[in-house]
Amino acid sequence: MGYAALFSGGKDSSLAIWKAQNDELEVEYLVTVYPENDASYMFHKPNLHIVPELAESLEIDLVSIESTGEKEEELKDLKGGLEALDIEGVITGAVASNYQLKRIKKIAEDLDIEIYAPLWNISQESLLNELTNNGFRSIIVSVSARGLDEEWLGRSIDKKCIEKLKRLEERYGINISGEGGEYESLVLGAPNYKWGFEIQEKHTSWQGRRGIMNIEKIEKKKK
Repeated sequence: MGYAALFSGGKDSSLAIWKAQNDELEVEYLVTVYPENDASYMFHKPNLHIVPELAESLEIDLVSIESTGEKEEELKDLKGGLEALDIEGVITGAVASNYQLKRIKKIAEDLDIEIYAPLWNISQESLLNELTNNGFRSIIVSVSARGLDEEWLGRSIDKKCIEKLKRLEERYGINISGEGGEYESLVLGAPNYKWGFEIQEKHTSWQGRRGIMNIEKIEKKKK
């Protein structure tokens, strides 16, 4: 038996999977929850339609779970999906959200499986540096915080980006890794991808202080 990794295509879940593989855990499934609710407490929403292509590059079977995305009810959807799998544990990219980790731990306890959370309590700057130092090609696909305007949509998370986020942290008190919902990300290239991706078609939408880059089409790119 192996592990099921909660996977959104974002930086945290992607980094957690890579670290699990480096620790020689068998990542047998990627589990993606598709919430109807844009304001899901547990699950990432932007650009989930891209996930199957990312899973193909990772060469890991993808399990998709539909959910209303309603608070607490969405946990029942996740539990039901994991219960159907023959696994010994679940991998999460939780970093600092007690709300998320506590609930995933409860599901793991109920199903009598292990939990692997390699990013838990890592410093936000260390997390971002680990991404950039190990060849993850991540971009910002949604923003919702002071200091993050429309120009941030599509920006690569690189050293220059990290320095600017740190300045915004000093000015506005944001979480530089997006733990407060300040932004969401998408990983277009990673050390465990068989191939990377380039965006071919996209459009952005902006409302008040919140914006999203909706990616309509990606294309394979050689590593």
